[in-house]
Amino acid sequence: MTPLITHTGIAVPLRRDNVDTDQLYPAQRILNAPQSRMGHQDALMADWREDPEFVLNLPIYKGASVLVAGRDFGTGSSREWAVWALVNYGFRVVLAPRFGDIFRGNAAENGLVAGEMAEVEVEELWDSLEHDPGKRLEIDVERLQVRCGESSYNFAYPEHFRQRVMRGLDEIDLTLEYAAEIAAFETRRRATKPRETSGGDS
Repeated sequence: MTPLITHTGIAVPLRRDNVDTDQLYPAQRILNAPQSRMGHQDALMADWREDPEFVLNLPIYKGASVLVAGRDFGTGSSREWAVWALVNYGFRVVLAPRFGDIFRGNAAENGLVAGEMAEVEVEELWDSLEHDPGKRLEIDVERLQVRCGESSYNFAYPEHFRQRVMRGLDEIDLTLEYAAEIAAFETRRRATKPRETSGGDS
C-alpha cells in the first residue's frame, strides 16, 4: 500500500447525503466483478453515471482524486468492493461530515483517507469547487488539514487509521511487524505442549 502523508488533487463535489455502499457499487455489478481488488473502477456509482450530466462524467473532473460528499457516506452493507471501486477510479481521499463505521475501516485498509469535516465547511467546499470546477485541494494527513485556495480547514481522522495510511500498512503488514515476537511465542508454546511418541504394538 502506498503511504499517504500529503496529497494534492482535483476535487469532485458530490452534493448527496446517505450515499450507501449499494449506490457506490451496485449489487448487480458484483455478479461479474473481478475476484481481486483491481478492475472495479467502472462499477463506481454505475447507476448514476448513466446520466451524462452526473458530476463524475463531466470532463473538468477527469483525473479527480478527492471526493467531497455529504453526511453518512458509505453506510449500508460491509461491501469492500465500494472502497475498491473508489480507489481503482483514482480517489485517495473522501471528505464528508460522517461515514459508515465499516466503510471507514475498509477505506483505511486500502489506503483511502476518510476524513470527517463539519457540515458547514463541507458546504463551503462544495460552493468553492462548483464556482471553480477542476480546483485542486491540498490534503495534509499529518496535520489533519485541508487547504482550498486561501482557506484552510481541519478534519478528523482516527489516529490508528492515520498512522496506518501514512505508513502504508494494512492488517497483514501490521501483523508482520511482530513476526519475531510471534515466532518466539510459538517456540515457547511448543516447549510446554506434550510430545507424541511412537512405539510398536506390544
